[in-house]
Amino acid sequence: MATSEEASATAAAEVPPQSQLHKLERKWTFWFDNISKPKQGAAWGSSMRKVYTFDTVEEFWCLYEQIFKPSRLPMNADFHLFKTGIEPKWEDPECANGGKWSVTSNRKANLDTMWLETMMALIGEQFDEVDEICGVVASVRQRQDKLALWTKTAANEAAQFSTLKYHKFDLDEFVYVEIVGVRGVRFWCSVGTVLVPPGNGGSLHLKDFIIICRVMGIGKKWKEILDVTDRITYSFHDDSRRDRSVKSRYSV
Repeated sequence: MATSEEASATAAAEVPPQSQLHKLERKWTFWFDNISKPKQGAAWGSSMRKVYTFDTVEEFWCLYEQIFKPSRLPMNADFHLFKTGIEPKWEDPECANGGKWSVTSNRKANLDTMWLETMMALIGEQFDEVDEICGVVASVRQRQDKLALWTKTAANEAAQFSTLKYHKFDLDEFVYVEIVGVRGVRFWCSVGTVLVPPGNGGSLHLKDFIIICRVMGIGKKWKEILDVTDRITYSFHDDSRRDRSVKSRYSV
């Protein structure tokens, strides 16, 4: 496993000039933890260390290709990718009331693929409930590897599952319209536009519409990203503190 200095040097050597970089919406930080040889009496997470913080697409790919593939990890080691400012520990204020979605894998190649797909979804802001996500952990173990997606508020079931959100238009908004059930009727227009639906003698003002949007929950969205058919489960950090063999609270 490379040191943080080696990781920094690798990324710096490979990344193009600043003018050619593609900025991400937020900063992300890689962490590494190797618990294969814990020091006697050491607290959980004491061996964890921050490796590299990045905020461009180019840095991410350099780091992933050169260093951050779980299949290269020794047994009982973890990679973490978390939003910068959040430590991958239960004690962190952003994680203290949270939990995690978990999926297991019996093949190292599967873990690499799921890890990469998840990271791309995170840095690409693909989750509807992106503010509820803390980060993801890839764990290499003897019997089964595991990937865990940490979220901020375990009790927020609406974020974990699909939900409905309602949106009332403002008059100065510019929106995309699709008339359900009428093939090909799709267009952009201002909210003040008067619509005359096909087959209807009346007219409708977009400003009077309330749009109902289905927001895909974190668990269901992650399962779609991973393209897995088995159920994935969610556990509360509070439960895990009390009992490492705790049963899951949710599943999708």
